[in-house]
Amino acid sequence: MEQHNEVVSLISTQVRQFHDSKTSFRIYHGSTLSTRPTAKTKSNTVDISSLNHVLSVSGDSKTCLVEPNVPMDALVAATMEKGFLPPVVMELPNITAGGGFAGTSGESSSFKYGTFDCIVRSIEAVLGDGDIVTARADDAETRDLLYGSAGACGTLGIVTLLEIELIESEPYVELTYHPVHSVESALSTLQSAEEDPSIDFIDGILFSPSSGTVMTGKLTTCLPATHHNLQTFHNPSDPWFYLHAQSITTTYPDPSSLYKEYIPTPSYLFRYDRAVFWSGALAFSYFHFPFNFITRRLLDPFMRTRVVNHALHRSGLARRGIIQDLGLPYNTASQFIAYVEKKLGFWPLWLCPVKSPAALGRASFSMGNESLELPSMMLDVGVWGIGPSDDLQFIKLNREIEGVVSGLGGVKCLYAHAYYTEEEFWRIYDEAGYKAARAKWRAEGLPSVFDKVRVDLKGVDLQGGWAMGRIWGVYGVMSAVKMMLFGGDFVLKRR
Repeated sequence: MEQHNEVVSLISTQVRQFHDSKTSFRIYHGSTLSTRPTAKTKSNTVDISSLNHVLSVSGDSKTCLVEPNVPMDALVAATMEKGFLPPVVMELPNITAGGGFAGTSGESSSFKYGTFDCIVRSIEAVLGDGDIVTARADDAETRDLLYGSAGACGTLGIVTLLEIELIESEPYVELTYHPVHSVESALSTLQSAEEDPSIDFIDGILFSPSSGTVMTGKLTTCLPATHHNLQTFHNPSDPWFYLHAQSITTTYPDPSSLYKEYIPTPSYLFRYDRAVFWSGALAFSYFHFPFNFITRRLLDPFMRTRVVNHALHRSGLARRGIIQDLGLPYNTASQFIAYVEKKLGFWPLWLCPVKSPAALGRASFSMGNESLELPSMMLDVGVWGIGPSDDLQFIKLNREIEGVVSGLGGVKCLYAHAYYTEEEFWRIYDEAGYKAARAKWRAEGLPSVFDKVRVDLKGVDLQGGWAMGRIWGVYGVMSAVKMMLFGGDFVLKRR
């Protein structure tokens, strides 16, 4: 804690100087899994990248103290060593605790525990004037800072420490695959699983309108007498998880005969790391490279989340991706999936039930204002693919997706590109409450959440096209290689 306090004191001093000189500033984390690019500048940036430690794990209080830049794999390793787990663990290992809190993350345990911010009991934050405050869920005076910061993308203050709730861990997850043959059967299977108190994890994959699987998991200490069904997903020779799930769905298509396997808990939690769900397949397609078991194994180092994400950002190709998580009520989810099929033709789609913070007695900026009247359980539909090559058509399509989601009573996760006008944005989110919190907690020196998530259309590249994109795709890969080998970045100046 002594080292932590020294770093936070330096951050506080820097912020106070910006405040006193009326200089707006931004925060540099060192890395991000947001689809928005991040950059460090020298003049007006507060660098918090060194806040990347797990400070304590307490079995007595079942909590841990974690700095914001601790990635999920490090957090899981530290807590499992003590016999515990965070109730919600983001399924990509380099998502950080601070990122999950500020950017809203719903994962396969979220049907029970809500989004990641719902398991954060308190935060330490440096306010816009440099003051250091601890905001707690059980403190009426500071609760609005905790809840208002959840999903607000770091725009109410600089979160420097999180107190995270824990549950007891087990070494394995018993995973059962439930084949489904329509969107309706997928939704009903998900909803039935939500009612089973013995289940710890639920998510689903739709491979097409008539083929998919819902996966239910239980933490367990037990393995069957024979280990034939012990499966891992972290080794180069292991199958990509979504391809494995598709193979099982094809091999065991009968819902009355379910396939079950046992997975080491960390391997289950990060099962989508290799290929970043199925985005890695898009890279093979983009570069017209053969896609088979041999090439996937040979290129395995490049297919991990940290490298894929780095390459996407450094190449600029992330701007061409439609990377959206959309929260829909169950009664309109099938309409949205039908829209995606007709308009985009993207498959697979990820399905993940998420209990709303309100149903857990919490609040979160990202869940919109009260007028939305969101149900207690939402369905996150993950829509990921490559959009139109024409910039204007790309923007138009993304705005159309936002409009369809709003029309169906849903919301979108703000980690992704947002194309709303300011009026549209504040029609969804709580403008009055957010601005009141900004004033109370002296956050005027930080960018607003709308300024942070919106796409700046002035920066849209209207030149280049796909040919230039492939050149920058190669550049992104070269940058990722240097990052792996030397920890630095490949530098290529664009003229």
